[in-house]
Amino acid sequence: MNFEPLNITNKAGNTTPAKTEKTRCLIIGSGPAGYTAAIYAGRANLFPILYEGMEPGGQLTTTTGIENFPGYPEGTTGTQMMEDLKNQATRFGADIRFGIATAADLSSSPYKIIIDDKVIIEAETLIIATGAKAKYLGLPDEQKYAGSGVSACATCDGFFYRKKVVAVVGGGDTACEEALYLAGLCKKVYLIVRKPFLRASIIMQERVKNADNIEVLFEHETLGLFGEGVVEGATLLKNRGANEETVKIAIDGFFLAIGHQPNTELFKGFITLDENGYIVTQPGIPLTNIPGVFAAGDVADPHYRQAITAAGSGCQAAIEAERYLSHHG
Repeated sequence: MNFEPLNITNKAGNTTPAKTEKTRCLIIGSGPAGYTAAIYAGRANLFPILYEGMEPGGQLTTTTGIENFPGYPEGTTGTQMMEDLKNQATRFGADIRFGIATAADLSSSPYKIIIDDKVIIEAETLIIATGAKAKYLGLPDEQKYAGSGVSACATCDGFFYRKKVVAVVGGGDTACEEALYLAGLCKKVYLIVRKPFLRASIIMQERVKNADNIEVLFEHETLGLFGEGVVEGATLLKNRGANEETVKIAIDGFFLAIGHQPNTELFKGFITLDENGYIVTQPGIPLTNIPGVFAAGDVADPHYRQAITAAGSGCQAAIEAERYLSHHG
């Protein structure tokens, strides 16, 4: 892919060359990984440029309460925590901008990223912190009750449903893991499975089967949620196409566990990805297959997906970027 020359055409039909900037360190994506990388890169005098992407602050800004991030003994909101991290990064010289990466050329250094189809950023090092988005069923009620009973992370939000009744959607290992985690906190857990069987590994199936407070609802699909301001129940369709029946269950929380989609489309053909689209890094460190390009946060983490692990990997990525630049003059 070759971006030169890139021209911008305005509404009047006039064409002008695209603006080009150079930077020692470019960070794509905000959230705990991106902002932490900006803090460390700023303190290392790399004067990083960070583009926040489509969702400044990342997925965490949709979380109503955070109680498991160190340094917030009384808890905080995702929005407040991201604002704190952003301000800290700015304090150390990070140039934080709103903008979306729309194209990439990582075939050679300096690496080129186009922002909003208007600006070319040439970067000596690149930190990818574009995150991953949870897959949803596509029901309007998922948005209606977002932060009010609907969650895509049991580890993040399960604590708020202690001794309550919740439902988990999904039939794979992730869904079973989420259900088992919640079973240790909640009074009862419904596992809503569209198929007549679980896709999870045998050992996970056995653990679910042996959990006294997990009830598996095979051949059930979620039609919608209901409740006054917060989730109070779910409407399900049982046995689609054969003796169909609509049933309602009373629940306090509704957890999606049907997978995540890493935001890596931009880098296909350059970065090595796994079968699910996550960036492959060297074990324990954020190095990708391209020298000087690093990955941090959920974009390279299909396992933990926590703010604290994302922040830690952001720190690692920035340190590795500084070392790379030092070694390469």
